[in-house]
Amino acid sequence: MREQWPVVIICAYFLLFVGAVVGLGKWKVKRRRDRPPVEFKFLRGPGETLRRRIAKFDEDFLFWLGAAALVPLFVILAGASAVAKYRPQTWVQFWIVSGLILIAFVAALIWAIRWALRGFMRYRDDNLGYLGERFVGDCLEPLKRQGWHVFHDIPGKAGGRRFNIDHVAVGPGGVWAIETKTRRKGRARPGFEPQKVTFDGRQLIWPWGEDPYGPEQAKNGAEWLREWLSKRTGLKVEVRAALALPGWYVVDKVRSQFRVMKPEWFAEDLPKSGLTLTDSQIDLIARQLDQLCRDVED
Repeated sequence: MREQWPVVIICAYFLLFVGAVVGLGKWKVKRRRDRPPVEFKFLRGPGETLRRRIAKFDEDFLFWLGAAALVPLFVILAGASAVAKYRPQTWVQFWIVSGLILIAFVAALIWAIRWALRGFMRYRDDNLGYLGERFVGDCLEPLKRQGWHVFHDIPGKAGGRRFNIDHVAVGPGGVWAIETKTRRKGRARPGFEPQKVTFDGRQLIWPWGEDPYGPEQAKNGAEWLREWLSKRTGLKVEVRAALALPGWYVVDKVRSQFRVMKPEWFAEDLPKSGLTLTDSQIDLIARQLDQLCRDVED
């Protein structure tokens, strides 16, 4: 048991040190009561929700990774302490207890590794999604020279659930709610091209399978935005939905009011939608969306 104390002390010191630094830092900031000269509020950029989640991961991951790595160690230390305290009377008892400790250690180790890998894979997906939304944001920039307003990562709430619309474009060609889905390319099923995705009017047909979630999410976002704008402005405006698939060759078999397209097409296609808004309507809608999206403080 004496040989284990250095390890316990090191682990406890690590946790206490991190906790002390974080706690003292927050206490010092609160005690000073200083504040910025003005209350900075910026518009959300493309992928703002993902950017915040990535930043949170970068901030916390090493700490939680270290804590998870200590769990298997504490399990085996606790088992060794129990063996030293109760001292099995026979070799059979000793090997049974040792086997149980080993099983508990392996289980804790597997849990810790799976937890870390799950966090890493989510970070990887978030980073890809963030890059995709930034790319779509760049593709929408030319619309601003044509009298459009473009907003990103619009926060919404429905049925107690929070969500966001990736992009909203408001201009002479109407109001568009745009969802972005960035997917990696990989192995394709027999008869399917690895770079092509098809929209059949109900679902996306990817090389590896079918997915109705993206179109449904885009349409739901557009419907929520239509109702929200109606309540805030009193305008009965049509909100068209679109789904952007960065990096994919898109085949839209329907070409209905709901569009699935490459982001590079937006600057040319949205002004041709057949919808019309007056300058005063554009200004009113844009001011409401500006208030909703101006909440970035860092």
